Amino acid sequence: MKVYTKTGDAGKTSLIGGTRVAKNHARIEAYGTVDELNSWVGVVRDGIPNHYQHKILVEAQDRLFTIGSSLATDPEKEPRTKIPDLREEDVQLLEKEMDAMNDVLPEMRAFVLPGGHSAVSNCHVARTICRRAERRVIELAETDFVAPLVQQYLNRLSDYLFVLSRLVSKELDADETPWKPRV
Repeated sequence: MKVYTKTGDAGKTSLIGGTRVAKNHARIEAYGTVDELNSWVGVVRDGIPNHYQHKILVEAQDRLFTIGSSLATDPEKEPRTKIPDLREEDVQLLEKEMDAMNDVLPEMRAFVLPGGHSAVSNCHVARTICRRAERRVIELAETDFVAPLVQQYLNRLSDYLFVLSRLVSKELDADETPWKPRV
């Protein structure tokens, strides 16, 4: 199978179900941003020392593929193959992991500036892309169907990536720089 099809050369692409839409359609923007996020989660996974968190990040990447396939499907048409769904337990896993990480982290007393180590910075980049993906999904949901758990999962994943940045900072003994606003 060839990677290139030449069917997108005129600026259109197909959703699962066959509907052709412009490549800047809100649905394409949403799943394209989720795809970008998935790549950054891979960068995060490759840069952190915690092998347990690698497993959680692989799970998150799998869920991001699930979200991408959901967003890439025309909600008006029945796909030929079964599309995987998110589940409540996917959100609950992220919550459980954040609670466990917070148990070993010092209490936050101020906003934290991204940085201190490239692995920490990569967590923050992934977090901000996750927030953008969430905004794209919210925008799409204003005019078209989006599975309800998609927005919730992205919201929780961005929180998870923030807490992970703090854990990675602690594990790498990196400086966590509090934001000190000028007043």
